[in-house]
Amino acid sequence: MAVLRRKSRRGQGSDGLVSDAPADDPLDVAQERRVRAVLALGGVPQADLPDGVQQVRLRLLERAASGAEAPRDVSAWVAVVASNLAMDWHRARRRQERIGERLAALRQLEPVDASGDDTKVLSLAVAQGLDELPDAQRQILVLRFYADLPVRGIAEELGIPEGTVKSRLHTAVRALRARLHEDEVV
Repeated sequence: MAVLRRKSRRGQGSDGLVSDAPADDPLDVAQERRVRAVLALGGVPQADLPDGVQQVRLRLLERAASGAEAPRDVSAWVAVVASNLAMDWHRARRRQERIGERLAALRQLEPVDASGDDTKVLSLAVAQGLDELPDAQRQILVLRFYADLPVRGIAEELGIPEGTVKSRLHTAVRALRARLHEDEVV
């Protein structure tokens, strides 16, 4: 909690006036600027910088709440955390790119048994329905039903909990089923 007490002076500027910043914010203005700079230099897009700053804040608050001793040099600690977040951001982006490549490859595959017009109509309707789903739901459906990955495999590939996979899969199947009924395909 020393972190929170020490940071209670954040709201005071050099002129002694109090700013709009919350008094219990664990990051002072200079530390927040440092976090933004580390994230930006780490290649995190400008639009994602506020989320990165919030993540650093959250980790500092979690550390204080757990009763762990405050870092000796908070500025250095937040810079390391921001650097780690930038690396995590790049890993997630690369993972999404790999998944996108796999999805693109699966879309290029021809249906194995396209013997009748009904099959072609259904395939086209499913493809259109998939295109209208949010990316996260479409990824889950394609990985589950086209790549035949189990829920655990999908969770590992996407780096999300199995429960999230199940929830998205359920929501996506329900949305796709509704779309196919709406188009009177099934």
